Amino acid sequence: MDIKLYHHIKRFVDIDTKEYEQIIGYFDPVTLAKKDTLIYGGEKCDKIYFVLEGCLHAYFIDNNGAEKTIQFAIKDWWITDFLAYHHRSKTDFFIQAVEVSEVLCISYAQQQKLLSCHPVMDSYFRQVYEIGYGAAIKRLQYIFTYSKEEIFYRFRDEFPEFVNRIPQYLVATYLGLTPEYLSKLRSKKVS
Repeated sequence: MDIKLYHHIKRFVDIDTKEYEQIIGYFDPVTLAKKDTLIYGGEKCDKIYFVLEGCLHAYFIDNNGAEKTIQFAIKDWWITDFLAYHHRSKTDFFIQAVEVSEVLCISYAQQQKLLSCHPVMDSYFRQVYEIGYGAAIKRLQYIFTYSKEEIFYRFRDEFPEFVNRIPQYLVATYLGLTPEYLSKLRSKKVS
């Protein structure tokens, strides 16, 4: 039994190991090699993923054929196209492993059963979604407030593990920069 999700749930709600043994049964483990894709744009999105180890990113392909990263997920983070998941509709996004990753997957139908049988999980998911929504709003504030250069420096200072861990071209697309411009910023000495 994997206990990483247990520890994450315990940060938000009170459950015991006996209840967790029942909860974990609703999830399927998935192992991903680097660059494996969990979901493709145009497919129905009816699953949500919890990252146990590794890193994933969600992206779309713009009208020029360029990938644009909209979200990363590392250990203890959830990832999916939440709107398409909610509606069980087709997604415009791809979710791909940036590195070898271990995730837990739960389908919409299984999640509904989980919530019915374990109401405490409703509070857990609500809190997780609130934090995720808040982070998305904060990112929008950065886009409207700061220059591209300031956005990079703030991102670097707040999330140094991403800047050092994630391939530069993915960080660039996430921040709305070209890889060349990001390279120039990274080489600058800023105090």
